[in-house]
Amino acid sequence: MSKHPRRLTVLGCEVDNLSMTETLDRIGELIASGLPNQHVVINADKVVKAHADPELKQIINNCALINADGMPVVWASKLLGTPLKERVAGVDLFENLMRASAERGWRVYFLGAKEDVVKGVVDKFTKLYPALQVAGYRNGYWKADEEQGVVDAITTSKTDLLFVAISSPKKEQFLGRYQAQMRVPFAMGVGGTFDVMVGKTTRAPVWMQKTGFEWFYRFLQEPRRMFRRYFVEDMYFFVLLARAMLARLTGKTT
Repeated sequence: MSKHPRRLTVLGCEVDNLSMTETLDRIGELIASGLPNQHVVINADKVVKAHADPELKQIINNCALINADGMPVVWASKLLGTPLKERVAGVDLFENLMRASAERGWRVYFLGAKEDVVKGVVDKFTKLYPALQVAGYRNGYWKADEEQGVVDAITTSKTDLLFVAISSPKKEQFLGRYQAQMRVPFAMGVGGTFDVMVGKTTRAPVWMQKTGFEWFYRFLQEPRRMFRRYFVEDMYFFVLLARAMLARLTGKTT
């Protein structure tokens, strides 16, 4: 029996078939274990990056918990006959974990983004949840010779949850290199979530989130930076999907 009985494979990336409620329950179990565990979310962009980078794919697939944060991944799972229950968006999961941490006494560490942004996140949630225990925070900018110091600070903080707000694949690689050393019971890459929390960027309306157009709303906010990602690089996701659908129809493997 697989050690992840509810885990599916979608376009080469593994993903846990869990609802938001089930995900939160599973995180509670991981934290209670006291062992180092890495979480990751996958979307179309990460599937494409993982296809091109075997090391990244291995890091993703070895994570203790993997959620689908992207409607195209959910749609692909259905088209390929292995339907996921729902999308578990990283932003929503982060907010749920802030509340749960305050309620359950979990210590949290915030790593990433610019100094004013990460400090703004700390200020926002300590005001919202006065019982929240902040183990520490740091911006996401450091030199190579400073990296071990960053790792040591997290290790000595004895945090229960670590949120890493740096870009992919850097955050996955950082956690892949150091999670065993830091021994954080639950480490989660959160991408641009900190920027959303402080209002630096805004999230798409709910109808766009549910219909899979949240990416387009993000593009409209940063067209120059996001054009290549969404309209060039991520188009390969649909090539991978088409190949997988053809292989399913013909009974062949890709």
